[in-house]
Amino acid sequence: MPAVYSKRFGLFRNPAVGCELQTLDPVRDHQRMVHLLTAYEFPFDITRALELALFHTYASPRVSGLLARTGEFERHGQKRYDDTSRLIGQFMESGYDSDKGQRAIAHMNLIHSHYRIDNADYLFVLATFVFYPIDWLNQYGWRKLTNSEELAFFYFFREVGRRMNLSELPDTIADLQAFVDAYEAKYFRYTESNQRIADATVKIVQGWFPRFLHPLVQPTFSALIPEKLRLAFGYQRPPDWFTGLAQGALWLRKWPLRWITFKPYPYLIEKSSFRYYPAGPPDIEAVGPDKIINSQPR
Repeated sequence: MPAVYSKRFGLFRNPAVGCELQTLDPVRDHQRMVHLLTAYEFPFDITRALELALFHTYASPRVSGLLARTGEFERHGQKRYDDTSRLIGQFMESGYDSDKGQRAIAHMNLIHSHYRIDNADYLFVLATFVFYPIDWLNQYGWRKLTNSEELAFFYFFREVGRRMNLSELPDTIADLQAFVDAYEAKYFRYTESNQRIADATVKIVQGWFPRFLHPLVQPTFSALIPEKLRLAFGYQRPPDWFTGLAQGALWLRKWPLRWITFKPYPYLIEKSSFRYYPAGPPDIEAVGPDKIINSQPR
């Protein structure tokens, strides 16, 4: 049975986690590696990176257009956010081959089957789940990822893609990057649907903070995304001082996190809070648009 680690003196990181990661092979052990990175090393950072990954996908009119047509994101934003986090978090935590991981992917496939989504759009979204954690952690994490850890994200999500029945999955991380570059060059442009879904996301995050902080949320998003996304959303670049302040705050926080962590060890879904589900994490098969969930046989 895989080891379960505890913090030292209830506050300090356990170096045994990093030691185990160094012994693992990204081809053979990527499920374990992703678990250790998500549940121990970087729970806060990976969550933030995946939030920005989803935000990135809205710069594609093919993605934002579908979300705008369904209306789910604008009408039930917090629920959709929590539902997505519940499913992705489950198979990242427990692995895609575990019982819960298989159920999460199967339920995600069920929800997606009600919409017409092109294979290229699936691949693009999947790619952001690989590259955003890598880029975020290498810039703002308390340590940089090793090459093996970066490859673990790639091999992990490639296997998730196979279980989503995607075709033309790239064989290497370089091929995946080339696909993303070509996709963005072809499809990224400003549209009203991009801005609508981006604004809906900003509204979700505003709900997490006191009202006096609401005006800072959209500029913070703008400060943390590349120029091509700002243009696709119709957002203005914040002043340099604001961008420097936002990025500097994230850069400074990583120093004490080299030694201490305030998150539970391990940080699991059962210990997570979901704003739309205050009673606790919902059942895997209970999340998703109501019209889809209610149509399933009981």
